[in-house]
Amino acid sequence: MDGFGDFWILVSGVWEKGVGGIDVGKMLTAAGIFIGFLLLRRLFSKFVMSWLKSVTSRSKTSIDDVMIETLEPPLRLVPLVLGVFFSARYLQPTGLVSDVADNLVKTLIAISIFWGLLRILQPLSSVLSNLEKVFTVELVDWLVKSIRIAVILIGGATVLQIWGIEVAPIIAGAGLFGVAVALGAQDLFKNLIAGLLIIGEKRFRKGDWILVVGVVEGTVESIGFRSTVVRRFDKAPVMVPNTNLSDTAVINFSGMTSRRIYWTIGVTYNTSVDQLRVIRDGIENYVLSDGAFVAPEDAATFVRIDRFSDNSIDIMLYCFTKTTDWGEWLKIKEQLAYHIKQTVENAGSGFAFPSRSVYVEHLPASGPEIFVPPSIKKNTGKTI
Repeated sequence: MDGFGDFWILVSGVWEKGVGGIDVGKMLTAAGIFIGFLLLRRLFSKFVMSWLKSVTSRSKTSIDDVMIETLEPPLRLVPLVLGVFFSARYLQPTGLVSDVADNLVKTLIAISIFWGLLRILQPLSSVLSNLEKVFTVELVDWLVKSIRIAVILIGGATVLQIWGIEVAPIIAGAGLFGVAVALGAQDLFKNLIAGLLIIGEKRFRKGDWILVVGVVEGTVESIGFRSTVVRRFDKAPVMVPNTNLSDTAVINFSGMTSRRIYWTIGVTYNTSVDQLRVIRDGIENYVLSDGAFVAPEDAATFVRIDRFSDNSIDIMLYCFTKTTDWGEWLKIKEQLAYHIKQTVENAGSGFAFPSRSVYVEHLPASGPEIFVPPSIKKNTGKTI
């Protein structure tokens, strides 16, 4: 029996000393507290968050609904932080274990705070969109990205500071490292500055149709820190470095106030002067009376007999449509083409096309052509 007593003493010693001087019973109790808060987390997500959503849904604005929806993941982390805190408080560790437990709780709190700030930037960007009246959409996007990066950096510095890691030497070292990197990453900074110039000068914006001769033509999808994504009309994306867009002439078709139609209409040379007047006046009256075209006082409008070409008498049509939409512009051009075709035909004229006249002074006789064989020389050198 003394042997069993000694064994029980050993078991009791292990139970009481446990790990780091904390008995196993306390550790099991602390684990139970932590599990209880995990269960509370599920109840918190199911009841508390549902109650908050119902409260915000009764408000007149939708911003609070979006905020609750955005902050839900960080808020669900709160019961987990509380579980770690109360479990550590119950264990009452000492020495290094106590410091690690405190730092762990502080780290979880910092993560919750900065995670919430990072998540809240998404609905905040919609509030910052009101600044588009002063700044461009791209500049607001850059501002939001810069704030996100700042939040991440400050959050990382906070966590490092909690664990006793000095941030100042790291920043100083990063500064020296940054100087070394800057020498080899000049193109990166050039593109960054070029992107700022593009946004500041408002050369183009997202959704604009641009043409950079010899580089790309398409629709701007995004303007990044280093490059701009342009979607070509065949739907292929092109990543263009910002320097190629700031140092080169960029044609922004979306900036057009109206869209031009410039045609040369050639009629045949047998068209009389009266017919030319009828055709010219008919085209001009249509352009001036149709509401799809810009008035002459607002944009240059000409319908004139222009020149005598090799095969036609040319009529110049120069006008602008009010719409800049490509599809609507094509439809207006189609209707104009129908009217010109009808006007020319009603005037009794026709459209000219390249032709060539061949003049023959005399025709060969009607009889068969006499065949004269060539002379043949033999080896003797005499002609037969």
